[in-house]
Amino acid sequence: MTLRARQLHLNVNLLHSGVYPSAWRLPGSRPDAFVSIDHFVHVARVAEKAKFDAIFFADTPAINDRVDYRPINALEPTIVLASVAAATSHVGLIATASTSYNEPFNIARRFASLDIVSGGRAGWNVVTTADAAAGRNFGREGPVEHGSRYARAREFTEVVHALWDSWEDDAFLGDKASGRFVDPAKVHPIRHRGPHYSVEGPLTLPRSPQGRPVTVQAGGSDDGRELAAATADAVFSLAQTIEDGVAYARDLRARTIRYGRAPDAIMILPGLATVIGSTEAEAQRRQEELWEQVPVEYSLARLAGTLQVPVERLVLDEPLPDPLPLPENANHTMFRGTVALARRGNLTVRELLRALGGGVGHRIHVGTPEQIADDMEAWFRAGAADGFNLMPDVLPDGLEIFADAVVPILQRRGLFRTDYAGDTLRDHLALPRPASRFAPGSASRSA
Repeated sequence: MTLRARQLHLNVNLLHSGVYPSAWRLPGSRPDAFVSIDHFVHVARVAEKAKFDAIFFADTPAINDRVDYRPINALEPTIVLASVAAATSHVGLIATASTSYNEPFNIARRFASLDIVSGGRAGWNVVTTADAAAGRNFGREGPVEHGSRYARAREFTEVVHALWDSWEDDAFLGDKASGRFVDPAKVHPIRHRGPHYSVEGPLTLPRSPQGRPVTVQAGGSDDGRELAAATADAVFSLAQTIEDGVAYARDLRARTIRYGRAPDAIMILPGLATVIGSTEAEAQRRQEELWEQVPVEYSLARLAGTLQVPVERLVLDEPLPDPLPLPENANHTMFRGTVALARRGNLTVRELLRALGGGVGHRIHVGTPEQIADDMEAWFRAGAADGFNLMPDVLPDGLEIFADAVVPILQRRGLFRTDYAGDTLRDHLALPRPASRFAPGSASRSA
């Protein structure tokens, strides 16, 4: 793929009131936005008007944040996105669902349903769940060991893909004259028997408009990269510098080739939090206002959770404690990104909390629309990103500012579309429509 052919891809992460913990406290923000479908529909419509590829909905099946200080992602993602689908026509709909506490058949059916009702706009963000609170909600005293979580996730994803393929494209007939509704020869059991799952199939739904919903993977550990290289169409990655982003992209593309896939088969979309002002001073004032309203005890608790250390070990005006061993069963991606940020800048805990926006984790860019566009273009041209998973400081305000001020700059530079070229999420991401593995001539066709 040539540089001229490439264009940026943009998703917006629907983090209720915004990425900053204090976003809900700003004038114009709605404290009840986290349970308001009107709020999410409005954000999706802003994204669609700006020609974004997709909206992205995170999820955790537990309360593992300080709900006394900030809202959480409370509503079930596919329910939200089904409602959003009815109020939009083009923007993609990506929802998170964990492989740790679900079953493949349920997830395959849920996302195939979303893809059908949305006209081919669905995507599944594949995650494993590491936090102990979620484990206790599903009868476990703690999280599953890291390697085991990803082994389960790999098999889980392969089963879901097989179920999505279990109807050939022309299996549904609906022929009134002949009385033939479905061609049963083109509907296939998958007969999966593996270490973690036994699934007969087929799925109860015809193949969806885009063949399969888009598969997104969010994780930067070695196990996560292997899962992405084998199964993903896009990754939601974490990188604080262009150099980190380039190194990640090179590593992931090399792994992708080893699985017999094209090196550009996966869209790489680092997280990017934005704080935008008409001048640098205005942007910095906006950041200061957001930062000053984040309780320090909240930020410390978030950081301690990421590092898996007692909060008492974190002294505000001292560097992070040393050594900090990698937690065996925690979120390796967030841990490594946070520690690298602190060590690179020799930051104290207080400075690190500010750099993280009180618990963001992903890269934060504070600046004017031109500076934001320059930064995104630099990452794109360096090969550190195919686009970004945007996390505006405040929703919907921060997204509206980005749509009105940054998107036109990217469009004038020829970096971003001025209109949708197709109707499905695969169209937006320039991803091919996969053939069913059961179709005639398929190399993976099986009984």
